[in-house]
Amino acid sequence: MSATLLPETVHDPFGARTPRQQTEQTSFATVRRPRLVAALSNPDGPPVAVLVAPAGFGKTTVLCEWSVRDPRPFAWVTLDARHDDPRALLESVSRAIDVAGARAPDGRVVLVLDDVHLVRSAAAQDAIAGIAAHLPADVTLALASRTEPPVPVARLRAHGLVTELRQRDLAMTSIEAAAVLRAAGLRLGHDHVTALLRTTEGWPAALSLAALSLDGQTAPGPAIARFGGGERIVAEYLRDEVLAGLSDDDVRFVVRTSILDVLTGPLCDAVLERSGSADVLSRLQRSNFPLVALDRTADLYRHHRLLSGMMRAQLGRTEPQLAAELHRRASAWHAATGDRERGLQHALAADEVGRAGDLVWAGVPSSIEQGSTVTVEHWLSRFTDGQIAAHPRLALAAAGTQLALGQGHLAEHWLAAAAAPGTDRVVACGVAALRAALGRDGLVRMAEDAERASSLLGPENACQALCRLVGGVAAHLLGNPETARRLLEEGARRAAVSAPHVHALCLAQLALVAFDEHDPEGAARLITRARSQVARYALARYPTTAAVLAVSALVRAQRGRIDEAHRDATEAAALLDQVTDLAPWYEIETRILLGRTALRLSDVATARAELATAGRLAARLPEAVLLHRWLEAAKTDLEAFASSASRLPSSLTAAELKILHFLPTHLSFREIAERTFVATNTVKTQANAVYRKLDVSSRSDAVARATELGLLDG
Repeated sequence: MSATLLPETVHDPFGARTPRQQTEQTSFATVRRPRLVAALSNPDGPPVAVLVAPAGFGKTTVLCEWSVRDPRPFAWVTLDARHDDPRALLESVSRAIDVAGARAPDGRVVLVLDDVHLVRSAAAQDAIAGIAAHLPADVTLALASRTEPPVPVARLRAHGLVTELRQRDLAMTSIEAAAVLRAAGLRLGHDHVTALLRTTEGWPAALSLAALSLDGQTAPGPAIARFGGGERIVAEYLRDEVLAGLSDDDVRFVVRTSILDVLTGPLCDAVLERSGSADVLSRLQRSNFPLVALDRTADLYRHHRLLSGMMRAQLGRTEPQLAAELHRRASAWHAATGDRERGLQHALAADEVGRAGDLVWAGVPSSIEQGSTVTVEHWLSRFTDGQIAAHPRLALAAAGTQLALGQGHLAEHWLAAAAAPGTDRVVACGVAALRAALGRDGLVRMAEDAERASSLLGPENACQALCRLVGGVAAHLLGNPETARRLLEEGARRAAVSAPHVHALCLAQLALVAFDEHDPEGAARLITRARSQVARYALARYPTTAAVLAVSALVRAQRGRIDEAHRDATEAAALLDQVTDLAPWYEIETRILLGRTALRLSDVATARAELATAGRLAARLPEAVLLHRWLEAAKTDLEAFASSASRLPSSLTAAELKILHFLPTHLSFREIAERTFVATNTVKTQANAVYRKLDVSSRSDAVARATELGLLDG
C-alpha cells in the first residue's frame, strides 16, 4: 500500500527537488486541506505564519500545498544541525530568497523555515528571531516546528501579525480523514471513520498508520476496535517520533502517568510520590509534547489517546507491579478528593476489589438521596457477578438496586449472597430491612421483620425510613389505620431528604389511608406531594413508582380530573408490567387501585381484568383484610355498574365523565364551562348526553344514578 501523506522532511531547495516539484512529482496520494491553505495564502495577511504541532501532523505537507497554490515563489530552507551555526543559517536563507526573488515579478516571496525545532544553539535561535523582527515588507515568513519557535508569538498575536496553525487546527476533520482512508484504498462507512477519528484524535500520521493496519482486512469493524497505541506499528512510530526527544526522566514521567485519564500537578505528585509535576506538565505542553489541555488555566491535561495506550501497554510489560501500585495511589487520591468514580476505576485496575466495593458502598447513601439508582447500577456494572457475590456490601447494594427496579427475584438472590456467614453488623441490618420489604412470609411477619430490622439499625440509619414504610403498609393492610398513619408519617419525615423514593411511597400510602377515611381533600394533598417527589427526582422510570401513580389516578378520577387520571393509570399499568416477583401485597394493592380507577372512568373491561388478577393474587394473602375488603367492594361496584351499564345505550366519554363530576356541586353550567375552558353550550350538550345515557331527566337524578353505579361517591 502506498503512503497517504507527504513526509515531513523536504530537501533543501538547492538539492534535487523544490517543495513544489516534490508535491507535483510524488507518487504519494495527497489529501488537499484547503481550509488550512486559505488561512495562510492571503498575500496581504499577517507577515508571519507559525505551524506548531508534534510529529506527523502534516505541517510540511500543508506548506507544500500552500506553495503549489500560491502564485508567490517560495524560498524554502529545511533546517538541521548544520544550521546551529548562525552564519550557515543566514547564508542558506539569503541564497533561498535570492533564488525565489528572481522568479517574483512583484518581489513578493514566502520564506519557509521548516523543522525549526532542530536548531538548538542560542545564537541560531537569535538569528531566527532577528529574521522575524526585520522582515522586508515583501517577504512572508513561515515557521514550521515541533516546539515553540524562537519568535515572540504572544506579542505578534497581540498585534495581529501572526497566523497560527497548531495541533488543534492541523488535526484532520472527518471529511479529511475519510479522504486519507480512501486514498489508501479503504472504503469505510461513516461510523468506522468516526471511530478511527476518535481514536487518533485527527492525528494525520496515525490515520495513515491505521490505513496500513487495516490493509487487507475483510471485516474492518473488529480491526478498528482493536486499533490503538498498543499496536506495533503505532508503538514504534510513537517511540521514534515522540518519546525519542524526551529525557529519561521525562519518559518515566509520561509513561507512569499514562494510567491517569486526567493529569494535574497534585495528582501526578501523589501518584509518582514526587514534587514539581505541575512544572513538568507545563514544560511538556510548551515543548508541544502531545498533551491535550482540558482547561484555559493550564491546570488540567490528558495524554493523547494513542500515546496513552502505547505507554500503558509498555508500563504493563516492563513494570507490572509498579503499575498496580500507581493505580492504588491514584485510587486513594481520587477517593480522598471526592471523585468516587475515578477512585473506583483505579481500584479495579489495581485488582483491589475489596477497596472498590467499599467505595461503591460509601456512595450508596448519596445515590439514594438523589432518588436514583443509576449511579450505583453503573458502578456495579464494573464488577463481575462473582465479585459482587464475594463482597457482602456490594451484594447488598445490588439487592437494594434490584428492589428499586421492581425485580424481587434478583433482590432475593443478592440478599442471599449478602447474608453470608461473617457479614458485619451494617450489612446484617441492611439485609433485615430489605427482606422485610420483600414481605415473602405474609403481612404479620413483614411487620415483625420491619420492627426487628429497625431495632438493629442505628437511629439515624437511612434504612429506618424503609422500615417505617414497610411496617406502615403492613399495619394498614391488616386493618390498623392508626398504627399505619403513625409509622407512615414517621417514615415520610425520615425519608423527606434522604430517600425521595421511600418518601413518595409513604405519602401515597398515607393518601390511601385518608381516602379510606373519606377525606378526599387530605388524600389529594398527600398524593400531590408524592407526585412532586416523583417529578423532582424523575422517579417515574422506576417500576416501584407504579403504586404512587395508581393512587394518584384514583384520587384524580374521584375529583373529576379525567384526562390526568387516564394518564396516571396508563403509566402505572405500564410500570407494573415491569415488576417481577415483588412483595405480594404490592401488586395486589396496585391492581385493585387500577381496577377502581378504571371503573370510575367507565372502563368495564380494564376494571374486570385488573380486579380478576388482584383476586387471584389475594388468595395467597388471606390476612390482608383491607385488601380483601377493597376487592369485594370493587367487585360489587363493578357488577352493579356492568348490570346497569348493559341497559344503557353507550358508555360515558371522558368529556362527559368530567362534566358528571361537577354535577353534584353548586356550580352553574356557565361556571362549569369557565372551570373546564369550554363553551357553556358545550357543557349543556355534554350534560344532556349524560342524562340520556344514565336514563334520567334531571341533574339530581343523574347524580343519584351515577352514585348508584359507583361513578360518584355517596
